[in-house]
Amino acid sequence: MSETLEAKVRRLAADSELLRAVASVREDGGLRYALGAAALRNLYKPEVDLLESLGNTARDWSRVRVADGFNPRRVRGCEFHGHVTLGRFTRTVELAGGLEVVAGLSDSTVADCVVGHNALVRGVGLLSNYVVAEGAVLADCGRVTCAPGATFGNGGRVAAALEGGGRDVEVFAELDVELAAAVARPGARRAELEGYLRAVAFYRDRAASNRGIIGPGARVWSVPRVEDAYVGPAAAVDGATAVVRSTLLSTADEPAEVSTGALVSDSVLQWGSRAASMAVVERSVLAEHARAERHGQVRDSVIGPGTEVAAGEVISCVLGPLVGCHHQSLLISTLWPAGRGNVAYGANAGSNHTSRAPDQEFRAGEGLFLGLGVNVKFPCDLERSPYTVVACGTDLPPQKVSFPFSLIAPPREHLAGAPPANQISPGWVLRENVYALRRCEAKFRARDRARRSRCDPAVLRRDTVELMRDACRRLRQVREAKDLYTERDVPGLGKNVLTERDRVRAVEAYRFYTLYYALLGLKDRLLALTADGAGADPVLAAPGGSAAWEHQRQILVEDFGLESPAAGLRMLASMAVRVARAVERAREKDDTRGAKVIDDYAEVHPGAERDRVVRRAWEEASRIEDDVENLLRGLGTAPAAAEGDPLEALDLAL
Repeated sequence: MSETLEAKVRRLAADSELLRAVASVREDGGLRYALGAAALRNLYKPEVDLLESLGNTARDWSRVRVADGFNPRRVRGCEFHGHVTLGRFTRTVELAGGLEVVAGLSDSTVADCVVGHNALVRGVGLLSNYVVAEGAVLADCGRVTCAPGATFGNGGRVAAALEGGGRDVEVFAELDVELAAAVARPGARRAELEGYLRAVAFYRDRAASNRGIIGPGARVWSVPRVEDAYVGPAAAVDGATAVVRSTLLSTADEPAEVSTGALVSDSVLQWGSRAASMAVVERSVLAEHARAERHGQVRDSVIGPGTEVAAGEVISCVLGPLVGCHHQSLLISTLWPAGRGNVAYGANAGSNHTSRAPDQEFRAGEGLFLGLGVNVKFPCDLERSPYTVVACGTDLPPQKVSFPFSLIAPPREHLAGAPPANQISPGWVLRENVYALRRCEAKFRARDRARRSRCDPAVLRRDTVELMRDACRRLRQVREAKDLYTERDVPGLGKNVLTERDRVRAVEAYRFYTLYYALLGLKDRLLALTADGAGADPVLAAPGGSAAWEHQRQILVEDFGLESPAAGLRMLASMAVRVARAVERAREKDDTRGAKVIDDYAEVHPGAERDRVVRRAWEEASRIEDDVENLLRGLGTAPAAAEGDPLEALDLAL
């Protein structure tokens, strides 16, 4: 049985960096967190005299305690209020550009705080109710304060996935996209929501603290306001406008960052995430290595690992991993948990009808590309259309489309008898631009730096292939061939028209890549059996191996009637070469078009033969051919393919 929502929250809570830190601070006010096991004492009279001679004042010096080894010369021009505990200051701290200064306190007002060993507090207008851990730096700040019972942004309710409410998600520091999506759209798991709420309330109560926390090695520079914040180890807050009621999860090798005018409030920034260059993040979660920058605005949203929001707005959304919103664009009430897509300049997903309440929504599929100036009108559902391209300037009326790898665009030619609608070409990306898919896979591998919730970079996987099979069945079930089809003829077309030519080509493309996916599984299964010394005779006839292979085996047997592993391997070798050619052909289109328009295009744009994605496609085809040749020898079959095209009988021309 899969893990319940409540169980997942409690599991994440059990290993929470934040909750461990808060528990330590709640136990003794932060003494062990900042000072370890150091022995503490009151100041000696000569130390008080020296501190006062260095411009320090205190209402009651008896409330100031220090660790053994404390050097009063490291504290200058400070004002102390309430109970303050200071550590040892014996080392230098790096400021910037390699400049190092001696740790200690200067020109600051400190009230009811613990300042750890070798921390630096310099030019802070008010540092109140905070624990500053060892080696942390606070410099040139205004107010760094914490109110009793602060929860650092945990436990708040966010109107994610639907601006008008109804899909609210209660957030906590380690929340991930999968969990947020399940809460926003529980479906059959609705009965688990009560347990989820209970677990998050438990988390919030454990996160409550009377003191804010600046973790070991954290850097807080030139920030007017830091209030009710947890700033994790090695986090960098530099030149931000404010960090308020928020959590920054961080480690030395995955530091969180808030910088250059960014505002973060009532939010969580996870490991390696970044808010910079005047970005605004409010009531949101930035997952691992997510970014908001260049005036980007993120409100009431959960942003997945590696996703970037720059210049545009993301409001009440759940975005999965590796979504690129690099330009001025708008996403509102968008549920996109699979992510891995792009939003181009001027695209708007949030075109509610004038005067209506903001109670509609958009569901986006994995790898969706919204082109320049696209307008998505609500409600709209493209979740079952992964890796679909919506062409520049397209207006999408409210609809549901269920055809993966499609192109949706205004009609490319006059279609006699067609209603006023966009034209859909199912499987177009597979047929005309498989280069883009290979490039996407390379980007996913290179950019996915998340360690806790990595995504599978492969485009052809069980779930996407199942969507292709379903789409193919619907296309093949038309009652009679027609010049044009609509939703009445083929369910899933939405408010688009489909030509007979595109229907036939879509079936070919879906079948080709479904078979290719399954034959890759056959090759891998045979390689595994060969490595184990097992025979390959029953490999297609009987279940065995992983669930992924069983899915591929069923496709080979049920959809394509494959009986001979050798025949399948020969088909795979031929298909791998065709795929590599298709990748190169798609890339060559750019070269041809560019040279026709720009005189010196070829001088500055590397040709397809030098393109990294193209080279990798041919390298993969070569590896597959080598594997097939070796496997055929092992099966006692001649490596050379039979006369003719091994795919000819299956009618899979690409």
